[in-house]
Amino acid sequence: MANSASGESIIGRFVKIVSAFDDGHTSMSVAELGRRTGLPVTTTYRLVNDLLLERLLEREPGGDIHIGTRMWELVSRGSKMLGLREAALPFMEDVQAVVQHSTTLGILDSDEVLYIERLGSDKTIVDITKIAGRLPVHATSSGLVLLAYSPAAYQDTILARHLTKYTETTLTNPALLRRHLAEIRQRGFAAMPGVIVPESSGIAVPVFGPDNTIRAALSVVVPRNEENAAARVPVLMTAARGISRALGWRGELKGTLRQSH
Repeated sequence: MANSASGESIIGRFVKIVSAFDDGHTSMSVAELGRRTGLPVTTTYRLVNDLLLERLLEREPGGDIHIGTRMWELVSRGSKMLGLREAALPFMEDVQAVVQHSTTLGILDSDEVLYIERLGSDKTIVDITKIAGRLPVHATSSGLVLLAYSPAAYQDTILARHLTKYTETTLTNPALLRRHLAEIRQRGFAAMPGVIVPESSGIAVPVFGPDNTIRAALSVVVPRNEENAAARVPVLMTAARGISRALGWRGELKGTLRQSH
């Protein structure tokens, strides 16, 4: 793919433009888009016009630009996440009906938790999870579950890094984290109070694929000091087992649902 004068490929510039849109910037002028991407104005206008022609971007009546419906259509067609979300949604709805707090489905992507589905709740006080949002792998219950069931080499890579301490309960010491990951594998869930925001806690369990490797983490976000893991974990594990089997998994979950070894 041809490069610009700066050496950046057209694909790289396209990714910059698409990545400029987020929850706080769902639409913007082409000039603002240029400022957020750092691309030259003429380059931004040219690329935006091309993307408008392909309907990957769309123009609002006032002139601002937003991500186009066709972008979502094309991405959804070939995404392996579509099957995962479809398998998970009925079980997530059951979890939320029982727990009555936000229920999320997250996957490991680029060393972060990427949330691919979320069912909100009016009872939620503080919940920073959102669909297509990312959070640090070491500072969320979902991330810790994903990390606990990841290959040892990947765990070593993460634990060798500087890990940000968000609250007094965020684990950043490699030895303590390694021990905690072993405990998660042994009991089959993570319950973390206030590891990224003090007001809320996360409880997460693994979802497995047909090859018996972890595919996602199913979690609920509850007010701190209302974790009640003894009641919530079995609900999550039952749902995770259903999702895993819908994906073709034929194993047996560890922890609360498994009473014998």
